[in-house]
Amino acid sequence: MLLKQAVPKAFSKDEERAVMQWLDRSGPFWDVHRVHDGDDYIDYKGEVVTDTVIGEAAYRSLHGSRCDLVSAIPSDWDFSPIEVVWRREFEGLDDQTASLDNWWDPDSLEESLKAFAPPLQSWENLQNASTNRFENLTFVPDCFKPLEGLPFVDSTANRCIELLNILDQFACAFDSTGKRSPEGHDIYQNFFTGERAWFSDSTSNEKNDFLAEMTFRHPDNPEKSLFCPWHGKVNYPHFPIRIHFSWPVLATEPLYVAYVGPKITRYH
Repeated sequence: MLLKQAVPKAFSKDEERAVMQWLDRSGPFWDVHRVHDGDDYIDYKGEVVTDTVIGEAAYRSLHGSRCDLVSAIPSDWDFSPIEVVWRREFEGLDDQTASLDNWWDPDSLEESLKAFAPPLQSWENLQNASTNRFENLTFVPDCFKPLEGLPFVDSTANRCIELLNILDQFACAFDSTGKRSPEGHDIYQNFFTGERAWFSDSTSNEKNDFLAEMTFRHPDNPEKSLFCPWHGKVNYPHFPIRIHFSWPVLATEPLYVAYVGPKITRYH
């Protein structure tokens, strides 16, 4: 029996409507915090898909995280790819289009999954994947050490990858004169400003109170240190995780990742 046939038999009309709306918009498989907002204008051929898994997959894909879709059959989504547009003209920015691969045949899906890298299963996996993948970042030795002893959570590790991916793009977003490129300006506006910023500076009080905790040994010059109050923010089931890095980001200097671990200003 198909799900659409089973739900009406098990629920009242109001309950059926609520269940189907939940499946259509949120679903039972969204196990991480979404990254797009209800104010983002995302559409497929004029149909708004903000607040849906299609909108979330498109937003993540446009920000460096590979996202595909899996559709049930029968449905209206038995085709691939699905072209989704993030409309940004009201922000004075160009629209961006995500081309999402969509799967509905189990055999084809299983075959495609074999080509993907294995999922992260430990903090050590996160460290190895990060240092191998993000060539534009310079990781300070032992910067992942603060994660040791914490229970591993794959969604947290994957979120760290997303943030490091943005930093990796930002680190090389400069033109031939050393000025920030248009792509770099977009990254700064999208991820380093506003209430929804993925990255932010610490407050003046935090800088004063936690000066020592935010100061790290310079990996290239033992006579220098790195003061890293700027950080990326990761939600963790038990407490927040932070990624501290050097600032400002310049074409002439490496972008150092100095700390990946529990929020410094909360646990020191």
